[in-house]
Amino acid sequence: MTEDSILQLLFYLLPAVVVGVIAFYFFNLHTRNEEQRRKFLLHRENQKHALPLRMQAYERMALFLERIAPGNLLVRVKPGRNSKEDYANLLIRTIEQEFEHNLAQQIYVSEECWNVIRASKNATIANIRKTAGRETLENADELRQHILNTLLEQQPPSETGLSYIKREVKALW
Repeated sequence: MTEDSILQLLFYLLPAVVVGVIAFYFFNLHTRNEEQRRKFLLHRENQKHALPLRMQAYERMALFLERIAPGNLLVRVKPGRNSKEDYANLLIRTIEQEFEHNLAQQIYVSEECWNVIRASKNATIANIRKTAGRETLENADELRQHILNTLLEQQPPSETGLSYIKREVKALW
């Protein structure tokens, strides 16, 4: 082969190589776009099914926070005995049972939201324990009255959790 024939062969191959490279580039681009479109459609389809479950979880957690709000809790849970310690333990046990009943909801809410809900629960329990530890309170009725009076002075921890849930649900829309 002479130099002219090699040069001529390169002139014939060069357009084919350029077309091949461009075709390969566009094929890869098309394949990536199709994959992204399929992922988007799958994600959108999953959202249709997951959103109602998430909303139900937020509803249940809002109900939980409403139920453990001291004002609602004290009306619902009456003291069985006159002992303030027994009543405080009954209130705490009721809160813990409510929480355990809703533990599975944590997979549907964000981690931050779950942490806020747990913090609200723990703060409510801590407030009950702190109030029950006061020496000036002698019986369950005085404990109830003092907790209710505290509600007039400060916002219950469950309100913080409810506010967070409302913000997070609003962000879903």
